[in-house]
Amino acid sequence: MRRELRPHPDSPASPVSAISVTAAREAPGLLRLVFSAEGEMAAVTLPPPEAPGRTDELWRSTCFEAFLRPAGGEAYWEFNFAPSTRWAAYAFDGYRAGMRPAGGIAPPVVDVAGDEGLFALAATLDLSGLEGLAPGGAWRLGLSAVIAGKGGVSYWALAHPPGRPDFHHADCFALE
Repeated sequence: MRRELRPHPDSPASPVSAISVTAAREAPGLLRLVFSAEGEMAAVTLPPPEAPGRTDELWRSTCFEAFLRPAGGEAYWEFNFAPSTRWAAYAFDGYRAGMRPAGGIAPPVVDVAGDEGLFALAATLDLSGLEGLAPGGAWRLGLSAVIAGKGGVSYWALAHPPGRPDFHHADCFALE
């Protein structure tokens, strides 16, 4: 299922003109996300390649994000994927409450590719070990991106709540 992200109305002009995301359940508990950013990629701040590994505060630079919660639930998980192939995973008890590193998750497979007009990041997550998430059950997804460029940072999502950018807000969990 392919969806387009929209920039937050208060974001500065971005060298990225469009971001799309394809989300697919390839098997129960297996989620594959492919983020594609189009634009003047030379003007986007991309962290240099590194060995894959878990790292905090990836959102401080260009990164792609997924927020996942069981349909009807309050608890959720946040996943961050950097162009460097670093990643992060957090669990929350409710809206911005009880944040902790997510346990029970295998390291995702993160692949990147790009050229002067396109950057793509693919992440495959095995979510079958997450406590409280039924692999075959209904999920709500929030998909987003933080794009750092010469003109500042722009925030992209499927949907934005009123006010400041807030990917944790219930309005952002726009895909079932």
